[in-house]
Amino acid sequence: MSKTLAGALLLIGLSSAFALHAQTGAAPAAQPQAQQGTRHHDGKRAFTQPSERVEARLAYIRTALKITDAQQAQWNAFAETLRNQARAADQRMQEFRAQREQGATRERPNAIARLEREQQRHAESATRINERLAVQRPLYAALSTEQKAIADEVLAPRRHGGHFGRGGSHRVV
Repeated sequence: MSKTLAGALLLIGLSSAFALHAQTGAAPAAQPQAQQGTRHHDGKRAFTQPSERVEARLAYIRTALKITDAQQAQWNAFAETLRNQARAADQRMQEFRAQREQGATRERPNAIARLEREQQRHAESATRINERLAVQRPLYAALSTEQKAIADEVLAPRRHGGHFGRGGSHRVV
């Protein structure tokens, strides 16, 4: 095939694609939201706040573990702790969004301020983990051998995308 013929065919193909785009009004690079890897349902996020997500998670865990009447007290303590932590996360998100919407400009913190902020986040995280351990240990102890095998899967901390779930690499510096 000659270069002239190949060029003409390419030009016809591009012209056809442009004409089709003009008729449909759709952007060629646009993809349906479901194909973009986001978890949307009818154009909306499935869960917009941690308190919404925790109820679905608790329902899943309770069903998977098949909590018995004898285990109900330990389950209730565990579930209430997770709900409280989710409400606190909702509050932190609302405060962050309010600060961002106010558009308050702030200086970039120096190296010491960043380390102190990181230290504070780790301390708060450790507090949440200790609260969860305080209620998860008795629940786990009340489970049967079969339930413990399931609990080892569904109660394990889940980390997504890199260092502490932040999508970054495992950097030290």
